[in-house]
Amino acid sequence: MYQPAHFVEQDPEALLALMTANPLATLIRGGAELAADILPLQVERAGTGWRITGHVARANALWREAEGQPVLLLFQGPQAYVSPNWYPSKVPHGKAVPTWNYAMVQVHGTLRAIQDPEWLRAFVTRLTERHEGGRAAPWHVADAPADFLDTMLKAIVGIEIEVTRVEGKFKLSQNRSAEDRTGVVLGLEADASTQRQPEADALAQAMQAAEARRRAAAPK
Repeated sequence: MYQPAHFVEQDPEALLALMTANPLATLIRGGAELAADILPLQVERAGTGWRITGHVARANALWREAEGQPVLLLFQGPQAYVSPNWYPSKVPHGKAVPTWNYAMVQVHGTLRAIQDPEWLRAFVTRLTERHEGGRAAPWHVADAPADFLDTMLKAIVGIEIEVTRVEGKFKLSQNRSAEDRTGVVLGLEADASTQRQPEADALAQAMQAAEARRRAAAPK
């Protein structure tokens, strides 16, 4: 991935936050030709490393073809168009062009398939609890009839990614002045209020969070 130094994100908490907020990842694998699957994944910190797990349909060739092979995961965060009119620095000379801001995480690793029924049951239980948590009437795995659940579990295969490298690229106007970054946030918020860009508000919040991390890391 092309990585200008301005946009490299290495904070594990920031990387984890993006991946957990955007769990529907693209998994790319090689072979006779490149192939890509989109699937929800569960990402956790494991000490100083990472644990990434998921499941696919047994009929999906992914778990057979990619077993023990290197894979690439793409987690896409908020993204939106940035107008040069949002930069205060443009006013005196007009030297500014449009761009696109975004945040993403790429994960490199090796895929392992898991067919153990108890592992699968525990995994789908944790996954369900995470996504159903906070709902007024959450659905529980135990709500399904036992025989039906057994049939469903036999139809899936678990996957785990043994992570070798995690790269974050948060292109959030870090190469601009503080005044220009503020201008971009205000522009995104305006676009969000008029619904010109669906993800504008999320991107503005990502920029503000990055600004807060920058200030916290600055020498006191």
